[in-house]
Amino acid sequence: MSFKAFKTALACTLSAAMLLGAAACGTTDEATSGSGSSSSSSTTGYDVSGIKKDASIAAMLPDSVTKDGKLTVGMELTYAPAEFLKEDGKTPVGYDVDLSNALGKVFGLDTQIISASFDSIVPSVGSKYDLGITSLTITKERMDAVNFVSYYKAGATWVVKKGNPQKVDTSDLCGKKIAVQTGTVEEEDANKAAKQCKTDGKKTIEVLSSKLQTDAATNVVTGKADVFYADSPVAGYAISQTDGQLQALGKDEGSVKQGIAIAKNDDQTTKAVQKAVQKLMDDGTYMKILKHWGVQSGALDKAEINPTDLS
Repeated sequence: MSFKAFKTALACTLSAAMLLGAAACGTTDEATSGSGSSSSSSTTGYDVSGIKKDASIAAMLPDSVTKDGKLTVGMELTYAPAEFLKEDGKTPVGYDVDLSNALGKVFGLDTQIISASFDSIVPSVGSKYDLGITSLTITKERMDAVNFVSYYKAGATWVVKKGNPQKVDTSDLCGKKIAVQTGTVEEEDANKAAKQCKTDGKKTIEVLSSKLQTDAATNVVTGKADVFYADSPVAGYAISQTDGQLQALGKDEGSVKQGIAIAKNDDQTTKAVQKAVQKLMDDGTYMKILKHWGVQSGALDKAEINPTDLS
């Protein structure tokens, strides 16, 4: 996708000073139906229309999920290439979107993506959404709140303006301004670093936390922040789409598993999702989706329920 197309697709979430106006977009509980069908768009998702319902797996789901014929998925749609909006500002695309659509096909349900702020998704799984699929890093703390089925593995990347004009050194971030997305593991890490700087009597770290991941990237481009910190696929995609304005700083850090979130007390749905994801892994659909978006380096070959090994 060209930089112009990327900017248009994210016009709703990036700074108005940089991009177009913010009409027709939102990130709070807006339902969209995912077809997975092909088009000529440069942000076309992988075509999952040929996936057939697996009756045995579908039968594992409880009536609470199947009764309305929909699989509702909570997702934060500013996290390209995992989940974001097409140039029309309305249509969700990305590898998490394709996977959600594929799961709906296996279950024989119509997938509906519900756009929401990242930090609201885990608490709402089981009430507002059947599943949360939004690049969620699996942590012990999150597993206290929801069940997870692992499906991907990603590290984290520091990103600065081209040439690193603020001389950011990840071994000593004291005195720097760090942009992160609210509710992420990266925000937790940045706050821990800030606390350590204070304990050590060094210059304070200013953590700029934004509801939208795209705002974190924009803060670096505009000079409001010195560096942003995000999952490696997201950071890499942002770098590739900003016309040479950003660059990675150092190597990716701490590769960990990401998972699909399911209500903690819903063992039926948890087991059904594990079976469905494993089916997509085994028949090759899962890898085709990841290759379509160029993120196959994070592929797993086994979907696990609440894995004990998170790395």
